[in-house]
Amino acid sequence: MAAPFALLLLCLTCSRSYSVASPEWFNNISTDLFDLSGDIMLGGLFPINDITSNLSQRREPDNISCESVNNFGLGLALVMKYAVDEINAHQILLPGLKLGFKIYDTCRQSAVALKPTISFLTEKSTNALSVQCNYTDYETSISAVIGPYSSEMGSIIGKLLGFFLMPQISFGATSDKFSNKLLYPSFFRTVPSDKWQVEVIVLLLNEFKWNWVAIVGTEEEYGQGGVQEFSKIAENKSVCVAYQGLIPVYTDPEAMVKTIIDNIIATNVRVVVLFSLPEQAVIFFKEVMRRNVTGVWIASTSWAVHYLLTSLPNIQSVGTIIGFADDSQTLDLLTPYTQELFTKLSEERARTPPPSPPPKSGNPDNPCPKCWSLSTANISLVEDPVVKRSAFGVYAAIYSAAQALHNLMGCNATACKKASETKIYPWKLLEVLKSTSVEINGKNLVFDSNGNPNIGYNVLQWVWKDSVLDFQMVGSFYKKLTINKTLFTWHTPNSKVPESTCSAACEKGQVRRVKGFHSCCFDCINCQPGTYQANEEDIQCTKCPKGQWSLIRSTNCTEPTFDVLSWNSTEALAMMLGGVLLLVCHGSVGVVFLKHRGTLMVKASGGSLVFVALLSLMGACLCLLLFLGQPDDVVCRLQLPLICIFQTVALSIILFISLQIVYMSEFPEMAASHLHVLRGPGSWLFLLACCAVQAGICGWFVQAGPSLSDYQANMTIDFVTEFLACPVNPLEGFALMQGFNCAMCLASFMCTFMAAKPPHQYNLARDITFSSLLYCVFWVTFIPIYIGLHVKSKSIVHVSFTLASNFGLVAAYFFPKCHLLLKKPELNIAEHFCTFLEGVPPAQEEPQPNPEPEQEHSS
Repeated sequence: MAAPFALLLLCLTCSRSYSVASPEWFNNISTDLFDLSGDIMLGGLFPINDITSNLSQRREPDNISCESVNNFGLGLALVMKYAVDEINAHQILLPGLKLGFKIYDTCRQSAVALKPTISFLTEKSTNALSVQCNYTDYETSISAVIGPYSSEMGSIIGKLLGFFLMPQISFGATSDKFSNKLLYPSFFRTVPSDKWQVEVIVLLLNEFKWNWVAIVGTEEEYGQGGVQEFSKIAENKSVCVAYQGLIPVYTDPEAMVKTIIDNIIATNVRVVVLFSLPEQAVIFFKEVMRRNVTGVWIASTSWAVHYLLTSLPNIQSVGTIIGFADDSQTLDLLTPYTQELFTKLSEERARTPPPSPPPKSGNPDNPCPKCWSLSTANISLVEDPVVKRSAFGVYAAIYSAAQALHNLMGCNATACKKASETKIYPWKLLEVLKSTSVEINGKNLVFDSNGNPNIGYNVLQWVWKDSVLDFQMVGSFYKKLTINKTLFTWHTPNSKVPESTCSAACEKGQVRRVKGFHSCCFDCINCQPGTYQANEEDIQCTKCPKGQWSLIRSTNCTEPTFDVLSWNSTEALAMMLGGVLLLVCHGSVGVVFLKHRGTLMVKASGGSLVFVALLSLMGACLCLLLFLGQPDDVVCRLQLPLICIFQTVALSIILFISLQIVYMSEFPEMAASHLHVLRGPGSWLFLLACCAVQAGICGWFVQAGPSLSDYQANMTIDFVTEFLACPVNPLEGFALMQGFNCAMCLASFMCTFMAAKPPHQYNLARDITFSSLLYCVFWVTFIPIYIGLHVKSKSIVHVSFTLASNFGLVAAYFFPKCHLLLKKPELNIAEHFCTFLEGVPPAQEEPQPNPEPEQEHSS
């Protein structure tokens, strides 16, 4: 946190200093333009010169001549020197360390760029490039490479640097292929990818409903990549490419340019996208002006503000030019710094005799021999609009590398934890750079996982005011396009927006039936239900995405509206009322049994297991609330399993009592000696076993069935409104869960239906018989009713039958016992339960109750 804050403070200080006077550190700047020694070295690759020899006649590796100074490349090289000098002067990013650089000329030729790249990879200690089996502990002489400017140069050296995982930060290579980290693992850039540029161009075309366009590029990495990417994205955005052509770069382009313009005229397009290098763009527009062709010209970043085009005589006659430029910051101190630098060069030149013999071109260590004569008269090197707009990319690349070094060396604003002797391995710096963010002039620059910056574009229109060209900013783009259509000036009659279409637009809800080869020439047809017209340029109706539906001749699909059993609905209130009444029954039975918990009736009914059964039935009742309100994944996972498991607890207890009755009926001789085991650990083990089986079935049901999210995602939508309930899937799982409970009830019924009632004793079997019978009848009846119902009705019926079966168990099993406990307490004696409790038959004759004491007691 301290470093970005300190850098922000530095930038603000610099800005304030410029408004008053030149900063003091200007007095200490070095006149070394291309080679500055330091503790940590950066390499720079800039197009400082243009080639002046014929490559086709090259016979020796070094037979390449680059003697024509490229003002643009030289100006950017000065920006690198300015950034490094600024960092060294303030000593905030790398306190106690000096940042140096070696700047080389690429001559915009791969054969030239490779030589300095190889020198960057030499070992720092030996200054030689050795062949090793393992380069992990290999410290290169250069810690990071800044550049090159072009995509073609970047693609050639990027893989070489990537082998060593040496950080490479380009300030101009925009090809989208550098986003592929498998091919270019160490590549970063401070300019947006061409993929973004193509996307914003297509978005601009869509804004003005231009769907009949031509795309022209240069026959090299930048132009070919732009044409291919545009054609691919335009097809998906309903923009028809009426014609595409490539302007030769390495051969004479004039003949091809004439052919391209002939085809543009023949296809009757009014909008042309030009992905071209500046030199080829000049040749193209000269022919456009000669042929008096007018239209809308979409300029890529390479030539949108380039002086070669802006200075072209009569360029305003071609029509409307809309271009894109990187969203950059202005370096306020660059011009005064360069003035001070050139002043120092002039003073040094005055004190030093000219070198003898004069330096020759071709020396990599001195990429610009003519720069010896630079003076303040050459200040236009950094004041050219193209350099000003590109300078921030170089500046940001230097500061990104410096910030990464700051983090790697463990620096704060005053010192670094690691000494200058610390070895800096490229791969370590690369890892730090991936997560580096740096604050530059109030903008926080970060790289994404593909090495692309969070930088967008400015949309510019060329506007002439009294024959003076001005760039009118009409919009911007970062992840989305924002434009102000009122700022555009159109060179058409009545200043109307030009049209560039093949056929008239269809009405809403209609799409185009293509006529011929191009999708923008069409007839109009209506969209049917389930499809819609996504865009005015569509050639076929778009199927509604999953989860949406549409009516005939629709322009959009709508999300279906799902109804649920809301808490305030009539059905929900009725279910809650039934649930509350049932809970009152449960609670009342529980209170009665709790009050008489030590009596023989309670013991015969199951003892402590009675309360477990009641609590489980109450739990099953409360779980029905899961059917109300908006369901979600968790609710749906719990809904049926919880209800079934709670019911399993109660039913397993009833089944166990049934089995005890059978045991005592069929094996009376053995019953007495085993009852204490059965009613002790045996009862709980049986309960756990039944619950385990049900839990296993429930687990399989949850595992095999879809979540509510998956169910909704895979739902076939052909409706506008539907009831949303938790999916009962697989249905076999639900049948198994409920079937297991019914099987226990059926077993209880079979055990007690034919059981002989002990004479003169309470008939426990009767209660179990009726409760089990009721439960089975309810759920057998449930099956045919449930299968034929609508989703909403299924939920209501399920809840209703659960409540009914729950009440049936309580009414048939517990109510008779409560009646005896409350109304006939005199029967709650050992003689009425001895067979079940002790496993022995009662006495043959049972004394008759004395009616008189009973009368007295009742009175």
